[in-house]
Amino acid sequence: MANEDKKDFNAMLHDSKDMPKFQIIIDQKSIEKYGGNKMYFAPPIDYDKVMKKVPYGKVITVGKIREHFAKLSGADFTEPITAGIFVSIVAWASYQRSEDETPYWRTLKANGELDAKYPNGIEAQKEKLEAEGHTIIQKGRKNIRYYVKDYENSLFDLK
Repeated sequence: MANEDKKDFNAMLHDSKDMPKFQIIIDQKSIEKYGGNKMYFAPPIDYDKVMKKVPYGKVITVGKIREHFAKLSGADFTEPITAGIFVSIVAWASYQRSEDETPYWRTLKANGELDAKYPNGIEAQKEKLEAEGHTIIQKGRKNIRYYVKDYENSLFDLK
């Protein structure tokens, strides 16, 4: 995203954009990739509600949130592009509020990767996670990425 300082992310967070909704996909490659044709779209506020549940010292991945929504809705999968966008909206909305913080830094990308699109980038997320006892490791030589070491052991279980 660009021009974050000029956007009202809390307004975006509360704009449901006609969601929740379902879509049946017909692209065979996508059906094979995602394990079915019934795709669910969760509204941004639902991501905020789930991300607020992740306790101190625990983490969750966007993929786990998507699996949770698919299971709850009876869909085969939750749409991945909007999921990533909505997680970023949650992070920026929380950053713009003076109270009712959402611990967005506890939501990781696939394989425990930190998210450069969060407020103040990877360094801020790294600091917050390390303050909660997580170890952050760096991988790569040219395209350097940061991950929570052994994040699987700290995954929050959505039930």
